[in-house]
Amino acid sequence: MSSTDRRPLSRRITAVAAAALIPLGAAGVAWAATTDNMFPTAYTGSYCATGMGVGQPCQTDDREVYFYMDSSGEYELESPDRAAVNSAIDDEYRPTDLAFHYDSSPVFSGDGETDIIYQEGSTGLPSNLDGITWCNAKGHDNKDCDQQYIRIRGNGHYTHGLTCHETGHAVGLQHGDWASPQLSRTDTRLGCMVTPVGSNAGLGANNRENINATY
Repeated sequence: MSSTDRRPLSRRITAVAAAALIPLGAAGVAWAATTDNMFPTAYTGSYCATGMGVGQPCQTDDREVYFYMDSSGEYELESPDRAAVNSAIDDEYRPTDLAFHYDSSPVFSGDGETDIIYQEGSTGLPSNLDGITWCNAKGHDNKDCDQQYIRIRGNGHYTHGLTCHETGHAVGLQHGDWASPQLSRTDTRLGCMVTPVGSNAGLGANNRENINATY
């Protein structure tokens, strides 16, 4: 579906359930969604708020997702960090209905801001978190964000799994206790959206279904 055709929650849940019955790919494998963990659900507010401390995911504002990896200054990503971002996007998100594009000339204000900015650093991160995602500029409605920031600690914390997790938040995926029906935050059916997340965790069938049903 298009990013502007935001269906009501009940219709999204129906679509996710129906999608589980449709074989996908040459091998005829059906992806079955276990729960709806795409913002918003019955367990989250129906609004997207800005600010680093909000702690609530927003959907991104279009299926065409433009991203940038900070290349200078305090939050510059080093080579292993950049590799983690590229592998998570290539292996986990490009096979979905989202289309990711690297933006070598990022836009930070006004219309058409770059959708996701990846940073490496710990400034502003609570001591119990290795990474955080927040909305910097709201989109055209109360569900989506025009520009989101992902900040992950350095020194080995920028892994495939954690990058997959924080990118999931940037497209609207939530933890299990905010899903409908609710799941444990450690339920393995949540793929890389489990907490804590393993370094090699992948997106998984449930998250792919929810992304494709939304975008």
